[in-house]
Amino acid sequence: MKYFKPTTASKRGSVGILYRDILTKTEPEKNLTKGFKRAVGRNSAGRITVRHKGGGAKRLYREIDFKYDKKDIPATIKSVEYDPNRSGFIGVLAYADGEKRYTLLPTTLKVNDKIIVSEKAEIKPGNRLPLGKIPVGTFIYNVEAQPMSGAKLVRSAGSFAEILAHDNNYALIKMPSTEIRKIPDSAWASIGQVSNEEYKLRNLGKAGRSRHMGRRPTVRGSAMNPVDHPFGGGEGRQGAGMRRPKNMWGKGIRGKKTRTPKKYSNPFIVSRRKNKNKK
Repeated sequence: MKYFKPTTASKRGSVGILYRDILTKTEPEKNLTKGFKRAVGRNSAGRITVRHKGGGAKRLYREIDFKYDKKDIPATIKSVEYDPNRSGFIGVLAYADGEKRYTLLPTTLKVNDKIIVSEKAEIKPGNRLPLGKIPVGTFIYNVEAQPMSGAKLVRSAGSFAEILAHDNNYALIKMPSTEIRKIPDSAWASIGQVSNEEYKLRNLGKAGRSRHMGRRPTVRGSAMNPVDHPFGGGEGRQGAGMRRPKNMWGKGIRGKKTRTPKKYSNPFIVSRRKNKNKK
């Protein structure tokens, strides 16, 4: 981490990551990139469904291999690169048959390290195996929710899941959210923890950097007018004026369960995540 000296108002208190000590390449692999248009929080009808998104610098999309369908072919890491579309670092994998693919890197891997996707792979960071072949207590990431569906779970910087037990062809996984769920033993996962674990310690320092990243301003409800929010209006600063907090549409928040009641994965959840906001 780099703690900046207060040479300007925006530098005061800002904290960054020393990318020059970590990254080995500044330009992405051209054959593995493409242009794309970001949704910026709008649905197919053009209506805003996720607020506070829009603008930002144009990004080139790096095509990350989350399928990992090249099995039993050893690969060598050729680079450690920054990806503007995700929080963890990525790297180019050069397979023994000559093909190159981008992959999400774990914390300890460096250039020229080797990994393999195989049922007989060694239990070491970067290697990928079925959950049934991974011993209890191992940290994993890039986890499949269903066999052969591709890595869907545990992909953000510094995150990892832990295997707690194997039972009746299922693995009990403790997710980063503290939720414990069952995933079939035949689903695959990578060994280790996602790279760039210092990501959450950053302090951007100024609003402009948030705008460059495509994050638009967030306005407090109490600063709005009554027509825009239940907390709005009043002379000077006012309290919410109601027993429980709610959002701008009048729906309850803080401890309110928002999960779909009949979601397909409900039977696989052994223990719900701990809600930090619940009082």
